[in-house]
Amino acid sequence: MKNLQFKDMIRRYGILIGLIGLITGFSVLSERFFTISNMLIVMRQTSIVAFLAVGMSFVILGAGIDLSVGSVLAFSGAVGAGVMQNGGIFFGILAGLALGTALGAFNGIVITKLKIPSFIATLAMMAIARGGTLVYTDGRPITGLPSSFAFLGRGYIGNVPFPIILMLIIFILAYIVLKLTRFGRYVYATGGNINAARASGIKVNNVIISTFAISGFLSGLTGMVLASRLNSAQPTAGMGYELDAIAAVVLGGTNLFGGEGELWGTLVGAFIMGILNNGLNMLNVSSFYQQVVKGIVILIAVTVAQSGKK
Repeated sequence: MKNLQFKDMIRRYGILIGLIGLITGFSVLSERFFTISNMLIVMRQTSIVAFLAVGMSFVILGAGIDLSVGSVLAFSGAVGAGVMQNGGIFFGILAGLALGTALGAFNGIVITKLKIPSFIATLAMMAIARGGTLVYTDGRPITGLPSSFAFLGRGYIGNVPFPIILMLIIFILAYIVLKLTRFGRYVYATGGNINAARASGIKVNNVIISTFAISGFLSGLTGMVLASRLNSAQPTAGMGYELDAIAAVVLGGTNLFGGEGELWGTLVGAFIMGILNNGLNMLNVSSFYQQVVKGIVILIAVTVAQSGKK
């Protein structure tokens, strides 16, 4: 009985224990790590992965996968920045969000209507969106953005960076949608058993398209935040971000086959990725070794989570 209780505790709270362990370890190794200023830096850096991870949570809970988020991020940021130069901040941000949502919805349509696996469909979109970014920018950064646009990625409300506040707002809204709305229940049902969901009257195709549209929207938002932070839209922005987003979701305990997972775990998973990056940089660990460490941590976390479920 005690063994079962221990495994259940690991399954439920293992990710939090891991986060506390990481913070404790880096605090011992570097006295500069656990300070208010550095924690704000970590949260601001984490917000980029967190936005993508929220969208990825919707997709994975619905038994899909989205490999295109990094490329959609770059394309949306570039188009938004281009429109912003002539049409102003409002229309620039609107264009970036609209493009991201449209590309995400297109992924969902291809998957549901053409019956193409999400892995293949989004892999194709990853190439299309990255190529579209390079064509649109001619391989060069888009600069000369309005100075007031900097608030989105570098602004403060009081002493708190605005991206952190935006991250919390996005997570609260996403949590409400998943836990307190009919659509949220439909997402879990579709990911848990698509045939049973369809038999119960759920329009599963609409649910799948919507989850990918949400992922695309948040990729577009991330593209705009990143362009604001860098004061430019980089054609290479977002490369490899899809892996960090997937890792955050998996670390948070969401089942890769869909239907099971908690959004708060995704947030913790995103912070683990951010703390790993920040802590290893503070310890002057080579970027080559950082990739190895991150891979080992992900492997251990997933192994522990699966052990707890068994």
